[in-house]
Amino acid sequence: MMLLTEVYGLPVTGPDGRTRLGTVASLSVDAGAGTVRQVRVRRGPFRKEAAVSWDAVRSVGPDGVRLRADAAADAPRRPRDLLGSLVLTEAGRERGRVLDAAVAPETGRVLAVFTTRGELPPARLLGLGDHALVVRSG
Repeated sequence: MMLLTEVYGLPVTGPDGRTRLGTVASLSVDAGAGTVRQVRVRRGPFRKEAAVSWDAVRSVGPDGVRLRADAAADAPRRPRDLLGSLVLTEAGRERGRVLDAAVAPETGRVLAVFTTRGELPPARLLGLGDHALVVRSG
């Protein structure tokens, strides 16, 4: 298990583990599917970000994110950062803000979302929009 906050800022390297490609700017999460879809890579202080599909990730650890040999830049999705998002029920009731999320590094599967009001299991996640993370009441 890893926390999103532990991954942000880690170096991103090629398959050899030495060729530095940038740093993790954020992870795009598909809340409805409960998975990480993309790694957004910041290539330097004045360059644009690139996006790489989670399927292109070979490994994730405290030393960084290593990509597979066949990794290629992906069409970047509109960045929606899970961290700091408002949490709303499908009825529109506010349920705090997202503090962090636990993810399985091997699969990118969301294991739990931690909010200012406690832990949410992935089965309660409905979607992540511009304004909020929407969850099932319960």
